[in-house]
Amino acid sequence: MNSAQLSGRDERFLRRYEYDDGWVIAADLPVDDESVDVDIVGATAIVVIDHGNQVSETEFTLPGPGATVDMKNGVLTITGQQ
Repeated sequence: MNSAQLSGRDERFLRRYEYDDGWVIAADLPVDDESVDVDIVGATAIVVIDHGNQVSETEFTLPGPGATVDMKNGVLTITGQQ
C-alpha cells in the first residue's frame, strides 16, 4: 500500500491510499454531510462545500476514472479500481 497526505492552506487533510486492486482518497471536512456536494467528471473530482454564507469549490485529479463517493460523519471517501 502506498499513501500520501496533503494539506491545503485551510488545514483540511486529503489522504490517498493506493492498493494493488484500487485506490482510496479520504478527506476530513469540518462541515455537515449535507453541506458537501461532489461531482466526478472522468478522472476529476469537483467538491463544493456550502458552509453558511461561504461556498468553496475545489477540484483535483483522481488516480483513475469510475470512482464512487461516500460522505459519512464529515469524512469524504472516494474509491476507485485500478
